[in-house]
Amino acid sequence: MSHSTNASGADARYAELGIKKGSLPPLDDIRCLNDFEWAARNVLNSSVYAALSGGAGTEGSYRMNQEAFQAYRFRPHTMVDILSVNETFTTHMLGYNFSLPFFITSCGGGGYLHEDGELNLMKGASDQNILYIASMSASKSEEEIADAAADGQVYFQQFYNRGWDDAKLKSYLDSIGKYGAKAIAFTIDSAGDGDRWRVARWGAGSTDSAATYITWDYYDKLKSMTDLPILLKGITTADDAKKAIEHGVDAIYLSNHGGRQLDGAPSGFETALEIFQEAPEIFQQIEVYADGGVRSAGDVLKLLALGVKAVDVGRPFMYSLVYGTDGVIKAAEILKHELTINAQNLGLGKLGDIDGTYLQRRMFPPL
Repeated sequence: MSHSTNASGADARYAELGIKKGSLPPLDDIRCLNDFEWAARNVLNSSVYAALSGGAGTEGSYRMNQEAFQAYRFRPHTMVDILSVNETFTTHMLGYNFSLPFFITSCGGGGYLHEDGELNLMKGASDQNILYIASMSASKSEEEIADAAADGQVYFQQFYNRGWDDAKLKSYLDSIGKYGAKAIAFTIDSAGDGDRWRVARWGAGSTDSAATYITWDYYDKLKSMTDLPILLKGITTADDAKKAIEHGVDAIYLSNHGGRQLDGAPSGFETALEIFQEAPEIFQQIEVYADGGVRSAGDVLKLLALGVKAVDVGRPFMYSLVYGTDGVIKAAEILKHELTINAQNLGLGKLGDIDGTYLQRRMFPPL
């Protein structure tokens, strides 16, 4: 179990409550995002938990996704009026307004955690007015997920290259637009299978195909077949971010696929740092989103400080599915509460004030 889970006192508390293996702690007793992982691990079978929590190879990238945030500390600004910062969380993505600067990612297999699967993610996102990117590997159909959205709720649809012919590809793109998706999140970091040792041990397999054709020519073909904006999910270098701008991409998404594809790939935070240090103008030229190891609002704020516009929270929302829609809503509310108090303690009069001056690299004195 992660250090953050132990920091919340979950192990001792749930032992005191007598929570047995196979049982969920009371939702009211969930205090942080990592508590949802404790709950999910306690009720899921080993195969499902491995498929959800596992990373590629040694799981070095999976671990670094969380650990990279700890290399930087905050630099709080004091003597600032912070009383209304919670009223400034509105976030604009591809022309749409959302209430918070974080969103729910495109994880598949939600049906293994709850019978209503991804419908809970859509309903929870609708309740909180945050973005949901529906997975192409969801346990529910695109139409079912769309039907679960509240009136006016905006969602995007994830897309993998499945090797379809042009007619089938065009039909699929037309259908997701008809169902109501407002943009396409084209996953580009899965050109090959993820070599997931722990997942393979439990026979859980991978949702990704073998070698996949992912090139700029293919992106151009996609663009010619749909009027929907296309964001590229899986950018890991400043160079590729620059190429995306050159090709007129609508938005980019810094991600290493949750550490599930290439063991050793940089985290979203590390890629954001590279862009911040080598080509900060990118953050002004294109909308940049990021994910990877986010377990608290502190992680969200560190990404926003570098110039990221919105932050995807992946596994915690998936773990929250074991409680259904109520769990998804609780996860969002926890993160919103953390965001408020952290922004206040950082000395932010409004969230949009955050920038690189609020961060510093962690330094140790010489021996």
